[in-house]
Amino acid sequence: MNALDYQRQIYLGGFTGKPPIVPADWHLLEQQARDRMTPEAASYIIGGAGLQDTIRQNRSDFGRWQLVPRMLRNVEAASTQTELLGMTLPSPLLLAPIGVLEMVRPDGDLLVGKAAAETGVPYIFSNQASVPMETVAGAMGDSPRLFQLYWSKSRDLVASLLQRAERAGCRAIVLTLDTTSLGWRTPDLTAAYLPFLWGKGIAQYTSDPVFGRLLDEFLQQPPSARPPISLALLRNLRHTVSRYPGRSFVGKLRSGRPLGAVQLFTSIYTNQTTTWDDLAFLRQHTRLPILLKGILAPDDARRAVDVGMDGVIVSNHGGRQVDGSISAIAALPGVVDAVNKQIPVLMDSGIRGGADVFKVIALGATAVCLGRPYVYGLTLAGQAGVREVIHQLMADFEVTMRLCGCRSIAELRDGDWLVNSGR
Repeated sequence: MNALDYQRQIYLGGFTGKPPIVPADWHLLEQQARDRMTPEAASYIIGGAGLQDTIRQNRSDFGRWQLVPRMLRNVEAASTQTELLGMTLPSPLLLAPIGVLEMVRPDGDLLVGKAAAETGVPYIFSNQASVPMETVAGAMGDSPRLFQLYWSKSRDLVASLLQRAERAGCRAIVLTLDTTSLGWRTPDLTAAYLPFLWGKGIAQYTSDPVFGRLLDEFLQQPPSARPPISLALLRNLRHTVSRYPGRSFVGKLRSGRPLGAVQLFTSIYTNQTTTWDDLAFLRQHTRLPILLKGILAPDDARRAVDVGMDGVIVSNHGGRQVDGSISAIAALPGVVDAVNKQIPVLMDSGIRGGADVFKVIALGATAVCLGRPYVYGLTLAGQAGVREVIHQLMADFEVTMRLCGCRSIAELRDGDWLVNSGR
C-alpha cells in the first residue's frame, strides 16, 4: 500500500482499539526499547564513543538543512522507487549492518532478514552477526542482501567470507573502514562489557571453515596465562560455551574450542595495517560490487573512484568510533561533489525520519542506511517490529515527498529543495 493508505490504516486501527505495535515517534521508540534492553545491551547498541558528541552532532546537523515545499503540483502518482547496483528498490532505503543482535533477540539477525524480505528493503548482513549468513539468506528467498566485511588479520579468512557471501546470494560487499580497532566506547567501558567475550556476535566466524582451521592451529599453541578462577568467571564461561555450535556442553567445554574461538576472534578480527593497496585483494577474490563504508573526507571519496570501487557509504559508524568526528550529513555534500556521479553515494549515521531521507537524497546521495531504529523495533516486537519501523520510515519519506511537491527520486535529486540555514 502507499503511504497515505498506510497512514489511514494506523488511524483506523486506533479507532478500533489497535494502536501501532511500535511508536511512530522515534524518541519514544528509543526510550521504550532502552527500557526493555539489559543495561549491557543498551550501552552497546545505543551508546557511542567518548563524550557522545558525534552521536549528538549526527542529529543536530540535520537541522542546518531546511526543506522548501512547492505548491500546486500533481503528486497523486508520486513514487519512491529507485535503482541501486542493478537492484530496483521500493525506496532509497537499506538496513545497515548492526552486530550482536542476540543482545535483544536470540535469533535477531534472522528476524531482521525476514522483515527486510517482507518489505523489499535490502539487508546488509553484519560481519559480527549472531546467525550465519547462509541461514539468514535461506530465510530471505530472493530478497536483496549485501555483506559487511571487517578486514581480518587472516587474508584466508577474508577470502572465505567473500566466497560465502557470493554463494549466499549477496549483491555487494560493504567493507567497513573505520573500525581498525574499537573506539573508546565509554558506556561499554563503564560496564566493562564486550559481548564477544561471551561468545556473542561471532557466528560468521564459528561457522567458517577457514576460521575452524585457524582455531585448530591456535589450540595447538601453549595456553596463554589464565585469569584467576572466580564465580563470575565460571558463570560467564558457561555463557561462552553455550554460544558455541554443538549440542554437548561437556564436549564443547572439554574441547576448549568455545573459549579458544573467542580468544582467536579477539586477536584477528581487526587489522590496523590495511591500506588502499590491499583493496586489490578484494577485487581478486570476489566478482561482487564493493562499497567502502566510513568515508567522510572528499579526497578519500575521490581515491575510492580512482581505485575502481563501486560505491561509498558516508558514515561515522553512528558515532561509535571517533568522538568529535564530522557528522555524516555535514560530510555528505563534499563526498558527493568528489565522486561527481561516477559511483553511488550512500549515507548512514543519524537517519531517524522521512525528512532526513529527503534531505540526504536531495543532497545527492543514492540511498540511506537505517541503523539503530530497526533494532529498537526488533527489541519491542521482533520481526513485526522491524517491519513496522521500515514501513513507518518509508511512509514518512513518501508523505514528505508528496507534501513538498516532489513526484520521483529523479526529481528529488535534480531539484532545488533545500536551503542551508547555517545554524
